[in-house]
Amino acid sequence: MNTHYFRMPARRFTATAAATVLAAGPVALVGAGSAHATGAQGRASAVVLRTGLDVSLLNKTVNVPLAVSLNEVQAPRSAESTALTARLDGVAGGRPFSVLRAEAATAKATVSPTKAEASTNLAHARVHVPGLPLLSLVEISQVTSTATCEAGRKPVASTNVVGAVAVLGKKITVTAGGPTEVKVPGVGEVRIDFSKAQTSSRTAAASALVLKVSINPLKLNVAEVEGTLTLAGVSCEAPAAPVRESGGAAPVSEVTPQGAAAQAPAPAKAGLAETGGSSATPYAVGAGVVLLAAGAGAIALGRRRTRP
Repeated sequence: MNTHYFRMPARRFTATAAATVLAAGPVALVGAGSAHATGAQGRASAVVLRTGLDVSLLNKTVNVPLAVSLNEVQAPRSAESTALTARLDGVAGGRPFSVLRAEAATAKATVSPTKAEASTNLAHARVHVPGLPLLSLVEISQVTSTATCEAGRKPVASTNVVGAVAVLGKKITVTAGGPTEVKVPGVGEVRIDFSKAQTSSRTAAASALVLKVSINPLKLNVAEVEGTLTLAGVSCEAPAAPVRESGGAAPVSEVTPQGAAAQAPAPAKAGLAETGGSSATPYAVGAGVVLLAAGAGAIALGRRRTRP
C-alpha cells in the first residue's frame, strides 16, 4: 500500500511535469529569430510618353487639354506600341493628328516579393503638337530609363540619351548640368531638361527628357500650346524588407525556407540506432530530463518509507 501510495503520485507528477515541458516548448522557441516579410508590397510604373498640354484656340476663349500617354504601364504589365494619335475638337478640323511616331517604343514594369523594376526604351522618335504638322517639337535617336528598387538596398535610377536630339528643328547638345532653352521666332520656345533622376530610401524615379513647352504656331486654328511633356519616365517603390522577430532588419538572402538547407542524414550502420535532430528534439530532451529526475525522486522516497 505504501509503495503504491507513493508510486502513483510520482507517476502523476512525472506525467504532469512532462506535459508542462511539452506545452512550454513552443513558447520557448518563439524568439528563435525567424524572418518574415511585413509592410507594403513594391510598385513599379513606366511610360514612354506623357503629355500635359493646354491648347488654346485662336479666339483664346476655349482651352482644350491634350493629356495623352503612350505605353503607360504599372507592374506587372508591359506594353509595346510605336505610334500615338489624338483628336481635339476645333484642331485640324477634328481629324486625328499624330503626337508620336517611333521605330521602337517599349515600357516594362515588374514586381516580385523582393524587387520592383521599371524600364523604357524609345528609338528614332518624333513628337508633334497641334499647330505644327510639319515641324517636330522634338526628334530623338534613342533614350532609355531604368529604375530598380530592391528590399533592403538603396534604390537606383538612371537614364541614357544616345545620339542627336533636335528641338523645333534645331540640333542641341545633350548636357546633364542644367536645362537647355531653344527659341524659334514666330514659333515659340522650349525648355528641356535631360536625365532627371531622384532616389530616396525606398523609391526611385527618372525621366530621360522633360520639356516645358510654350508654342505660338498661329496655324490650324491654334493660338498657343503650353505645358509639359515627358519622355521615358520610370518609377519604383521597394517592397518592405523582411524583419526578425527581435525587430532588426534581415537581408532577404538570409531568409531560408525551413528544410531548404538541411542535408540528408548519413545511412545508419548495421546494428546501430540512427540519430538525428528534428523540431521535436528539444521537447523530447526536456521531457526525458524531467522523467529521469522524477523517477529518481520517487525511488528515493520509496526507500525512505520502507526503512524501519
